[in-house]
Amino acid sequence: MPETKEMKKKYEEDAIPALKEKFSYKNIHEIPKLEKVVVNMGLGEAVQNVKVLDSAVGELAKITGQKPIVNRAKKSIATYKLRKGMPIGTNVTLRKDRMYDFLQKLICIVLPRIRDFRGVNDRSFDGRGNYSLGLKEQILFPEIKYDDVELVKGMDITIVTTARTDEEAKALLSELGMPFRKRQAQA
Repeated sequence: MPETKEMKKKYEEDAIPALKEKFSYKNIHEIPKLEKVVVNMGLGEAVQNVKVLDSAVGELAKITGQKPIVNRAKKSIATYKLRKGMPIGTNVTLRKDRMYDFLQKLICIVLPRIRDFRGVNDRSFDGRGNYSLGLKEQILFPEIKYDDVELVKGMDITIVTTARTDEEAKALLSELGMPFRKRQAQA
């Protein structure tokens, strides 16, 4: 666990040499690195209650340390009583230091707080070296006070890397301390 070091230092001092040795890269620029982290909250309830959106924007700003943008519907869908331009979600794109700080918090504090946590799924890669995971509740983050929460909302977190394959991306995230679920040998 990278509690004693910053995540960026861990990448520079531990992950780069380990990845270079494992995949035998000839050039330093071939080594995969983190590009950005996108945190997304979809809010279908915001169609009926706009206050839900305001609280989600505030909570996401507290969690990430950056003001989120509000996503609006691109077209009307009558079945969901949705009109074009209505707010339906919010997201934040984190880069550089904020990205590393958020990942540090996610790996060291948030994921261990999940009940019956056995590791994150190692099959959630998209084939291009990006990893996505979903959290069911925002109250896992230490910045959110349980008493202030009106509605428990989930979020999707996408970690975008420069890795060309899922294997390289998994090795990168493993070096950074991402707790992947251990596969049991089938007999």
